[in-house]
Amino acid sequence: MSTPHVIVVMGVAGTGKTTIGPLVAAELGIPYAEGDDFHPPANIAKMSAGTPLDDNDRGPWLDAIGAWAHERAGKGGVVSSSALKRAYRDRLRAAAPGVVLLHLTGDRALIEERMAERKGHFMPTALLDSQFATLEPLGSDETGVAVDVSGTPQEIAERAVAALRRLEPAT
Repeated sequence: MSTPHVIVVMGVAGTGKTTIGPLVAAELGIPYAEGDDFHPPANIAKMSAGTPLDDNDRGPWLDAIGAWAHERAGKGGVVSSSALKRAYRDRLRAAAPGVVLLHLTGDRALIEERMAERKGHFMPTALLDSQFATLEPLGSDETGVAVDVSGTPQEIAERAVAALRRLEPAT
């Protein structure tokens, strides 16, 4: 992308937001922020116990991510956030109107397999069903791209960057 956008890497748990986000940021030469770092301790405790977050839990987290995105407006950045519901993405856009969404998508079986292989992450595989149930795919009026997560992290990141660059108007 030629102009510095703030990109929100979104998708259900296990799609590789934390892996792909930094690769995309490095390729675009902009900083990366890990969305999980914006969660208050109560959210992490709740998810670690296998309890899905509700909208009240997500509000402060989304506001913190939105504030980071707002601060990066015009400078660019990549931040991960599940951003599963349209309302969550609207909240992020209210804070930072120019955000671009990178929706990592994939086969449920592949995502579950990858989640099972993770070590030390607070999000248990048991919450994957609630993630898919909550997911609202990108609307046609939302600025963003969907990228399949099959393949290596580098392949996924390359597809993501190519798709993001296609969003740019020809000059």
